[in-house]
Amino acid sequence: MNDKELELSDKSKVSLDVKAIIGMVVGVISIASVWFSLTAQIAQLQLDVIRMQDATDLNEEFRIKWPRGEMGALPDDAKQDLRIMYLQKDVEELKDIVKDLEIKSAQR
Repeated sequence: MNDKELELSDKSKVSLDVKAIIGMVVGVISIASVWFSLTAQIAQLQLDVIRMQDATDLNEEFRIKWPRGEMGALPDDAKQDLRIMYLQKDVEELKDIVKDLEIKSAQR
C-alpha cells in the first residue's frame, strides 16, 4: 500500500464504474427473486400438506364409519340387499325342490 493512511468518514468518496453498479443491482434483484420464489414454493407445499392431511383424516373417518353404517347407505345398496334377499328365498325353494326330487328318486 501507499504511505497514505486510509481514512473513512461521512465525506469519503467511493468511485465505481457503471458495470460494477449494474452487476450489484442485478445480483441483489436475482437474490431477491430467488428468495420470493422459494418462500412462495414453501407456502404452496405447506398448503398441499394441509390438504393431504385433511383428505387422510376424511378417508380414515369414512373407512371406519362406512362399514358400521354410521354414514348412511347408498340407494343402490338397498336395492342390492333386496335382490340378495329374494335370491336367498329362491335358493331355499330350489333346495326344497331338489330334496323332494332326491326323495322321490330314492323311493323308486
